[in-house]
Amino acid sequence: MTPPDRQAPLEGPTAVARGPKPAWLKVPLPGGEGFTKLKDLARGLDLHTVCEEARCPNIGECWKGEHATMTLMVLGDACTRRCRFCAVKTVDRGATPDPREPANVGRAVAQMNLGYVVITSVDRDDLEDGGAAHYAACVREIRGQAPRTVVETLIPDYQGSQLTTLLEARPDVLSHNVEVVDRLQRKIRDPRCSFARSLETLAQAKQELPSAFTKSSLMLGLGETPAEVMDALQRLRSVGVDFVTLGQYLRPTLQHAPVREYVPPEVFEHYEREGRALGFAFVASGPLVRSSYKAGEFFAARLVRERRSASHS
Repeated sequence: MTPPDRQAPLEGPTAVARGPKPAWLKVPLPGGEGFTKLKDLARGLDLHTVCEEARCPNIGECWKGEHATMTLMVLGDACTRRCRFCAVKTVDRGATPDPREPANVGRAVAQMNLGYVVITSVDRDDLEDGGAAHYAACVREIRGQAPRTVVETLIPDYQGSQLTTLLEARPDVLSHNVEVVDRLQRKIRDPRCSFARSLETLAQAKQELPSAFTKSSLMLGLGETPAEVMDALQRLRSVGVDFVTLGQYLRPTLQHAPVREYVPPEVFEHYEREGRALGFAFVASGPLVRSSYKAGEFFAARLVRERRSASHS
């Protein structure tokens, strides 16, 4: 199970990765006609995108070409949780949800002609239902205005009736991220989060909406061990998760959790092989892979469209 030539995670207060980033983490600046068009459309429609808010390194790749993909963030751009890895701003109470947002999201997806869209949200613990009904309305508007678009929902750790409300909108892919291995949960995520709670969310989604694919994601480089990564993958697979992504954690600011190590590409390749051996339908594993990742979305879109065709035949 141990990757080849794998060094043990650095330990102690001097273990922060220093100096320039490795060459494998460098990407060209985004640009081009397709990128500019989508950026202008998103701004013009007053949409928040995780691609920009979370400073995703793949924005230039995902926002170009005829098969562009995008991750839209609803329910505002401020989160009620304070995870130590996330660049999104935090508040105790967010703004009142905009009742026009679901229709605007549907119209935007139709105008941008997206083949695949991820709808996500900040955590809204200040709302009675966590924002689940508003979130579901956004999915329904996309269904009505852009019926060919494949819809993934990257959700908070909804449980019980909140999750049921979201699932009634019938997303094609239901995604919820465990983010880090179990031991690092309290150090990196908000105290209200836990690995066990995230697994319960994914298990309930698979049970209530078996027609949807489920997906989760892990960040590496925060001091996890190979055994802990494998344990996380095994537990995700045990609740029926179909797709998993693994990527390098990059520190947004000095106020966020430090990078403990830069994990080399060959180690990510090892985890990809191990994940496939565990039975995941798709594993995207690499330094620049993020939860919303174009290659994975292409694969998911193909499976979703095959499933749609089979149900109509």
